Amino acid sequence: LQAYERRFPTCPLIPMFVASDTVNEYKSEDEAIHVIERRCKLDIDAPRLLKKIAGVDYVYFVQKNSLNRRERTLHIEAYNETFSNRVIINEHCSYTVHPDNEDWTCFEQSASLDIKSFFGFESTVEKIAMKQYTSNIKKGKEIIEYYLKQLEEEGITFVPRWTPPVACKSESSTSHPRRPVSPAINIPESATKEGLNNKEILNTSSSPSEPTAGTPDDKLDADYIKRYLGDLTPMQESCLIRLRQWLQETHKGKIPKDEHILRFLRARDFNIDKAREILCQSLTWRKQHQVDYILDTWNPPQVLQDYYAGGWHHHDKDGRPLYVLRLGQMDTKGLVRALGEEALLRYVLSINEEGLRRCEENTKVFGRPISSWTCLVDLEGLNMRHLWRPGVKALLRIIEVVEANYPETLGRLLILRAPRVFPVLWTLVSPFIDDNTRKKFLIYAGNDYQGPGGLLDYIDKEIIPDFLGGECMCEVPEGGLVPKSLYRTAEELENEDIKLWTETIYQSASVFKGAPHEVLIQIVDASSVITWDFDVCKGDIVFNIFHSKRAPQPPKKDSLGAHSITSPGGNNVQLIDKVWQLGRDYSMVESPLICKEGESVQGSHVTRWPGFYILQWKFHSMPACATTNLPRVDDVLASLQVSSHKCKVMYYTEVIGSEDFRGSMTSLESSHSGFSQLSAATTSSSQSHSSSMISR
Repeated sequence: LQAYERRFPTCPLIPMFVASDTVNEYKSEDEAIHVIERRCKLDIDAPRLLKKIAGVDYVYFVQKNSLNRRERTLHIEAYNETFSNRVIINEHCSYTVHPDNEDWTCFEQSASLDIKSFFGFESTVEKIAMKQYTSNIKKGKEIIEYYLKQLEEEGITFVPRWTPPVACKSESSTSHPRRPVSPAINIPESATKEGLNNKEILNTSSSPSEPTAGTPDDKLDADYIKRYLGDLTPMQESCLIRLRQWLQETHKGKIPKDEHILRFLRARDFNIDKAREILCQSLTWRKQHQVDYILDTWNPPQVLQDYYAGGWHHHDKDGRPLYVLRLGQMDTKGLVRALGEEALLRYVLSINEEGLRRCEENTKVFGRPISSWTCLVDLEGLNMRHLWRPGVKALLRIIEVVEANYPETLGRLLILRAPRVFPVLWTLVSPFIDDNTRKKFLIYAGNDYQGPGGLLDYIDKEIIPDFLGGECMCEVPEGGLVPKSLYRTAEELENEDIKLWTETIYQSASVFKGAPHEVLIQIVDASSVITWDFDVCKGDIVFNIFHSKRAPQPPKKDSLGAHSITSPGGNNVQLIDKVWQLGRDYSMVESPLICKEGESVQGSHVTRWPGFYILQWKFHSMPACATTNLPRVDDVLASLQVSSHKCKVMYYTEVIGSEDFRGSMTSLESSHSGFSQLSAATTSSSQSHSSSMISR
């Protein structure tokens, strides 16, 4: 304790610890109890820009030390005073006597982090907090040993234990039984560093007292609605808030902006359950196929750049980005034969991602909400060649994917110079287009677009493309026939298609009742960090982390498939042998976490020992009602939704060194899946709970 107290009022071994002041102190008459409360000034290692935005150079923490000399315990509690309405940090440390050897000291440490909002930099703050915490754990032993050595150099090698004053000895012995007093002993060293145990359970019952971007949880600011969302009825506003809060509970770090959530609500006429279903499917789809990276990492093949007759061209009279597609001049058959269906789909997805970005830019430029774009399709040149069966199939697939993941992004579709063959194409395509979307189609035959109610009603004369009789040079490629020398065989296209959509860091797994899915991770260096990111696609599961000193036997595919099951929905691998006993052959390193269908979980675990760690996803059975043997109605209905007792998860894991650990999701690819285009500056809530980290 004397070594620990030397850290105050400041500690040269902790550069960020600038100063501290005692704000409250209490000592009992017999000096057995000593409680001291300090206000600590910290210079956090954070980016200068973030400090400037936050408006602070230092942050303040309150630390309360409660020493009980009678029980030989020291409890340390710390919490942040700065930004306490936006970020809640709690830390607890305890020093106690070892139950088997009273000359030993036990040390335990835990911490929790709950980020409600921080100017849109929630993930950055989390990374900074985790980096500081991990660093402090590693330096804790070094610091206490430094001050122990300092005491030894001053001739202090032992400290007598506390004994009660004679006057109150009898009272103390009756009301506070204690161990027999033994002679003075050497000061024991502090215990070794602990791992992080971090369980994130989000709290949406309380909202920050300061608004973030004008969007507190209970009500949206009127100016914010007018500036970014457009007209909303009270019912629509309520639906948006409720769906956003649900996302904050289940999709930490991946909350789309309000504008995007609103698109899904509008697509389902503000039916929350239906909107939530399609939005969750879209979030999973985006992550699995890394759609968030597409603009930065995928370069369209040269064939597309030369022969795909489409491109962005200014904006319409409402400020919507304008996309021009010269479909009649495009050789759809040649593109499909040269590139395949999946490459065309990926290119269309990149166009939609660019459209979302342009909508955001135009919202800033025009000072009003712009959440969709206008598409101008010129059909001059359309003929039976465009009705080639594989080409139509590719078009229908593209429409299906875009409808599911980019609802309410098409503000208006202007179809010009529709030829006689167009009704045939329309008959094939229209059943796959949503009713709300079809209402936005305006079709002009021949030169009707030049008359009243035509193109000039929607696009300024100055930007009408030259090929439509305007004066504006349009840089959209003219298309033309794709040379047959660029055609590829069906086998080459199939391999390319498989490659495009299997380029994902995520793996799929099926979880059955009685057959969990398990992943083995071997750790050589203690204090390594196991990170994970998974989505529960179907059913409810229980997530566990185990440790074993010996490696489990590799799974064997026996005749019954007891160890390894392969199904269309993903693999199922079981590693823990049936004869293994928990506590003898392997141990649980943290409490199980129940994850519901649709939830997204990210987290990390700082390992304490080398050996073998097993991540397990296990089927979660619905508990029966506590007061009766009969199951509840809700449980029965929920169980019916999980057909054949099967669950599905999509997961990614990675192991990094503790010196490289920068936060719960830093190294994960999915940390960028906070929607490069869509991630919210709106209120997000995350909670971390230290000793292994499961962030939900």
